Amino acid sequence: MVVTDSSDSGTILRVRGPLEFRCQLDSTDALLMHKVISRTFATLHSQVKSESCVLTVCESPVIIWPNKGVYVTPEEITPNTLCEDIHQWIQTDEQESAGKRSSKKKSKKSSAASVINLSLMMEATKTGPLSAPILRRTLQKSHFLSTTLPMDCVVRITCSDTIKDAFECLMEALTHQLCEMEKVTLQHIKGTTLLTHRKELHQQFELQGDWPYFRRANAFHFPNELYKDGYLRNPHMVLTHPTLDNGKVYLVQGIYSYHHYMQDHVDDNGWGCAYRSLQTICSWFQQQGYVERAVPTHREIQKALVDVGDKQGSFVGSRQWIGSIEVQAVLNQLLEVTSKIMFVSQGSELASKGRELANHFLTEGTPIMIGGGVLAHTILGVAWSETTGQIRYLILDPHYTGAENLQVITDKGWCGWKGPDFWDQTAYYNLCLPQRPKVI
Repeated sequence: MVVTDSSDSGTILRVRGPLEFRCQLDSTDALLMHKVISRTFATLHSQVKSESCVLTVCESPVIIWPNKGVYVTPEEITPNTLCEDIHQWIQTDEQESAGKRSSKKKSKKSSAASVINLSLMMEATKTGPLSAPILRRTLQKSHFLSTTLPMDCVVRITCSDTIKDAFECLMEALTHQLCEMEKVTLQHIKGTTLLTHRKELHQQFELQGDWPYFRRANAFHFPNELYKDGYLRNPHMVLTHPTLDNGKVYLVQGIYSYHHYMQDHVDDNGWGCAYRSLQTICSWFQQQGYVERAVPTHREIQKALVDVGDKQGSFVGSRQWIGSIEVQAVLNQLLEVTSKIMFVSQGSELASKGRELANHFLTEGTPIMIGGGVLAHTILGVAWSETTGQIRYLILDPHYTGAENLQVITDKGWCGWKGPDFWDQTAYYNLCLPQRPKVI
């Protein structure tokens, strides 16, 4: 876990790269297997500590040999150069669009560039004479273990740290990560469950026992790292909360993706709003680590409703609407997630549901799908005053048809705070409130 403090002017060094783990297991004896695996990890330790280890600063010409006295190119950079000065060599998007080369220095460091990304590499060739290769053939039964270790280490540095000091810390972090990987590999070589280990971590860090903090999906996401799927995450985070007399704000907990009309090369304009709201809810369960399956497509949603007997086979591939009851059924069928349904006979009654909605976001923290008339929306939170009864709803609107432009989405109200008059005062509404599984 990486915790950053925006008030600190320090920089994060992050190095990533693969290390190839290969070993031959000639015996199923546990002790011998442990020795072979440990010996292979020792070889990897030697590689990381060798002069062949190279770190390259992404989007820049800077190359560092940390085990050669912290040798650096270009020659203007020395081991005693301040580490944060590396920012001056990193190509920014603005420079690239302007046609500037990465070898040109920036005039000054960008205040937003708080993470320096590096790639871990190994030199494949060496200077001097090389010995001839030797081939040996052995006939015996054995198991060959091959995998790629995804090294990913970070260290926090201050504005006064030199390149030499910073990269010595970074190499220590790489070595420590290899040690931890060896420890976990030997501990779980027989495929034992990680649940026990997660419980131990929850106890060690005094975390609540009903939230999957240590599942893969909850890995820290660095601010300058783009999501590969192209969806916006948590657009509501840039909004200003409404001010109510003695009011409090209750919000969705965790991360979700914004799903809306016309995404994924699917023209669902006019009929797919509830599907998109359901996809947003599914993305929440995926990105909190409760489920591993991908967000379902329209067709997968329709097939799930056919499988549970809610729809006829002809429903698959159609453009028929779905509502809150169908959303509840799909969540249960595909994600094994239960939901509560709140019935509201007319939109004007939603103003009196502040306590129930606030309690949902406090205890469950999941997005809510609301359907009424011919429209569906996603509720991400409420601002509610217990004393005055005033209420505002944080709405994520699936009817948006444009590009993933955060400013347009928030400025135009596709994600924004709405008052009670946002709802059709005479239409009935059903709300699907997904319940969070109590697991780690």
